[in-house]
Amino acid sequence: FIGFTPSREIEFRTDLIHGAMLVAKSPYRLAPTEMQELANQLKELQDKGFIRPSSSPWGAPVLFVKKKDGLFRMCIDYRELIKLTIKNRYPLPRIHDLFDQLQGS
Repeated sequence: FIGFTPSREIEFRTDLIHGAMLVAKSPYRLAPTEMQELANQLKELQDKGFIRPSSSPWGAPVLFVKKKDGLFRMCIDYRELIKLTIKNRYPLPRIHDLFDQLQGS
């Protein structure tokens, strides 16, 4: 369907610790050029169907990191949310451990 976000095969959920309070950090100050870059990147991501407008009370600040080529990489500071996240009991194995297991196969 043209104009619709493609269906995803993976459902994702973030579990929070019981009784976690709402996280809504104030936005970081951005220079006018960064504000324009933010608008451009958000529009592009929305046009591609990767993001959609939200009225969630949860919020995390955005900042930009300048790349070697002079372009800006948008970063979202999720540190406060991560503090409230229940850690995965079964994390993915480390790549070096997997290589060690394959050795000699």
